[in-house]
Amino acid sequence: MLAMPKLVRPLGTLLALLAIITGIILSAPPSLASTTSPEPTSGATSAPAEPSRYKISGVLRNTDGPVAGVRITATGEGFSGEATTGENGTWSIGVPAQGTYQVEVDVSTLPEGVNLAKGTPNPREVTFTNTSNAAAVFPLGEGIVVQSASFGEIFVERLIAGLSFGLLLALASVGLSLIYGTTGLTNFAHGEMVTLGAVLMFGFSVAGFPIWLAMLLGVALGGAFGWIQDGWLWKPLRRRGTALIPMMIISIGLALAVRYTILFNFGGATQQLPGASSPILELGTISISRNTLISLVVSLVVIVMIALLLLKTRLGKATRAVADNPALAAASGIDVDRVIRIVWTVGGVLAALGGILWAYYRPGVTFNMGQQILLLVFAGVILGGLGTVFGALVGSVLVGLFVELSTLWLVADLKYVGALLIMIVVLLFRPQGILGRRERVG
Repeated sequence: MLAMPKLVRPLGTLLALLAIITGIILSAPPSLASTTSPEPTSGATSAPAEPSRYKISGVLRNTDGPVAGVRITATGEGFSGEATTGENGTWSIGVPAQGTYQVEVDVSTLPEGVNLAKGTPNPREVTFTNTSNAAAVFPLGEGIVVQSASFGEIFVERLIAGLSFGLLLALASVGLSLIYGTTGLTNFAHGEMVTLGAVLMFGFSVAGFPIWLAMLLGVALGGAFGWIQDGWLWKPLRRRGTALIPMMIISIGLALAVRYTILFNFGGATQQLPGASSPILELGTISISRNTLISLVVSLVVIVMIALLLLKTRLGKATRAVADNPALAAASGIDVDRVIRIVWTVGGVLAALGGILWAYYRPGVTFNMGQQILLLVFAGVILGGLGTVFGALVGSVLVGLFVELSTLWLVADLKYVGALLIMIVVLLFRPQGILGRRERVG
């Protein structure tokens, strides 16, 4: 009769602390929250009165700088709207739904002597691809000739995007693999750890914190959430000798509880992090958004640091020892509980950082974004090998590359389906994964 309160009290305390954190951070007044989403630069639009979840936007510039006062129209999906470029050349049109739109520049409103670059399509067709924002680019200037990108150029662009997406997945996958390797637990609440990082950063940025500080605080609190989970929930369950299947079911319940706690405090709308609309960088003939490039660099640096930590430090060796044989590691004098606690903290940090970068990649923050990416994370872990950190890295990169390169032949809406098919095929023919050992499965 006394065993149940001992189990319920840590879980209740954990959820109460999560509710307090998200409630305090996300209690900023609506006037502040509204500043996180870009507004149209003019009032001339037939968009609905309610704020639109989806936007088509862009920037008009020539060699002399931004071009203001140019009329842009968007039609499609039974909708017609317009906007005028502002002083910084930016424009944005809210649309009611994802789909395909025809975006056109009213050339009669261009300043004297300013023309669209030769070869620029006008109107230009814009299609949403699993994001809430779409961009339309209209180069301006004499002597500029716009040519259709070759298959090779598009392939390289998709390759870079796939590598960036794969490394982003690896941040979450490595943490999940570390937890599985040291505890044997398949943590279905890991997706909510991803969501929490992005939600916390949004809350801090709305509260007025600088972007870099909001990101650091979001990542730090993500690590704290991992530390709290192990100390107040998973460690007591391990000491009670709870089997892995009941613990996995508890992780599903925890995922649902955390997800809807975030929904209660955050709401169901998609919000944008500061700087979500990034400029397109031209690297020779290759175009890539600044956020994608930053995400690639940050993910790569962090993963290299984690690899060095595991290979070159005493903590890394202790972690690998616990993953291989916890009983032998304990007999050798290693504090197994301390190692597991650190692993949960590191896993929380990596998941929170992955969530922030995922919010910039999509772009947008939603209460269930971690749930949406969780199957892709599992696909990366399974493809690389359960319980192997480097396998999770390899598997995630391969999944990311497959997802982005598949858009060369598949409809963009189906690109995530292929990654899940990979997971099914691997489970059927090589359940231990690329780098996994057969005895790790089953």
